[in-house]
Amino acid sequence: MLVDFFLHLRSHRLPVSIREYLTLLEALDARIANESLDQFYFLARACLVKNEANFDRFDRAFGEYFRGLEALPPEMLAEIPLEWLRRQAELSLSEEEKKLIESMGGWD
Repeated sequence: MLVDFFLHLRSHRLPVSIREYLTLLEALDARIANESLDQFYFLARACLVKNEANFDRFDRAFGEYFRGLEALPPEMLAEIPLEWLRRQAELSLSEEEKKLIESMGGWD
């Protein structure tokens, strides 16, 4: 799917390089953007557009390609490890809440 997006940008005469495309793929692999189309938009623009004079052209091409979508398609989503989610939840819980979870049998 992203190859089509890359080619779509090129068809709109955006000077997008293979290296910039690979940078976007690396960022997605590192889970920098989640399922939010807005987050993907800003990530893609940061990776693919190196001259602010091309922002408007990128915006038009992006809007045309992703028209009607509310969130990223499932094939573009990276799975978030359960252990990471658990650690994030633990950081936001109070000591009382942690004890309550443990008294109910833990996270499992």
